[in-house]
Amino acid sequence: MKLFDVIAILLTLTALLSYFNHRYLRMHPSIGVMLIALLLSLALIGLGELGLGVRDWAREFLHHVQFGDALLTWMLGFLLFAGALTVDLSELQRNWRITTLLATVGTAASALVVAALTHWCLARIGMSLSWIGCLLFGALISPTDPVAVIAVIRQAGAGKKIGTVVASESLLNDGVGVVFFLTILQAAATPGRTTIGGVSLMLIREAGGGAILGFCTGLLVYQLLKSVRNFQIEVLLTLALVMGTYSLVSALGMSAPIAVVVAGLLIGNRGKIFRMPEQVNADLERFWELIDEILNAVLFVLIGLEVLVMPYTPWHFLAAIIAIPIVLLARTATLLPFAPSVGWGTASILIWGGLRGGLAVAMALSLPEGQQRDLIVAITYGVVCFSILVQGTTIRGLVHRTILLGQK
Repeated sequence: MKLFDVIAILLTLTALLSYFNHRYLRMHPSIGVMLIALLLSLALIGLGELGLGVRDWAREFLHHVQFGDALLTWMLGFLLFAGALTVDLSELQRNWRITTLLATVGTAASALVVAALTHWCLARIGMSLSWIGCLLFGALISPTDPVAVIAVIRQAGAGKKIGTVVASESLLNDGVGVVFFLTILQAAATPGRTTIGGVSLMLIREAGGGAILGFCTGLLVYQLLKSVRNFQIEVLLTLALVMGTYSLVSALGMSAPIAVVVAGLLIGNRGKIFRMPEQVNADLERFWELIDEILNAVLFVLIGLEVLVMPYTPWHFLAAIIAIPIVLLARTATLLPFAPSVGWGTASILIWGGLRGGLAVAMALSLPEGQQRDLIVAITYGVVCFSILVQGTTIRGLVHRTILLGQK
């Protein structure tokens, strides 16, 4: 199947599911299209059991899509940049200490708690997952997915302060989580040559180097944008910024997600504060909002369809059921110490609104083949589905209750 055919089928399916959701279900677009795609996948599985070959065709199609590569290489940079453009840097500066601690110390602590509890609980039911496997699962599932979080929180009607804290923490812990995951994966591949000092230097180089390069490329494009009044050139410059930065930083072995987030924060905020024409800001926001909505819909359709290739057994399903409260417990335990600083209302939204999405699935799918990978992929998918379909559909009520009670 040609690349054009894959993209055409995916966009057509996304458009039809989005229309059906808008016309009949009227759920949040991301959640609605994922739910319909998941039900469609289950229907295809049922048809496959009846002897029809529809499921086999669908699995072959998803094999051509290569979900992990599609997200990590093609989509993630655009989605992170679009999300970073909307974050108010002045609000972020007021809470930068808490946000930074949540994204770094909080993410690392959550990963360790998830790893320890997962290892203990799976052992109790006779399932085996190595300590490295548990750490990898903890690292990929602890960061909240900004693609899922920002889209849902924004439509839930959260206030500016709450929205900024939730969005910025999610954007930052997403980049940090990818660095943690890749560091653990690299350490597992070279166990005899891994030291604490080496791991620390790797983290600093990847995260710090990515942030510095993202700032430099963002500043360069900002200077160019100040001098143009042409919509096409503005769009081309920002597209080049995202793709060029992501490609360059990845090639240098640094954190491309962090680089793109920093570049997006700089363009979105410095452009508003320092002399960039108002029309330029409006044009860019309108364009990137459209890109964000389209890629969001495509991503959640892919998440829903991925059940067709998931290696699920009853034991995998049981492990996923066990992992769901573990992830929520770890999120709660790492956020409670910060609740007095951010406010109990904001803390409750951060806990329940800490959605997991396509990035976690993509990282799980990037693991080497084997039984450990199959188990990690299965429980990751279970947690992601619960996160989006249950937490995502109920977060609006929590936000409204928080606002109604006047909690911060």
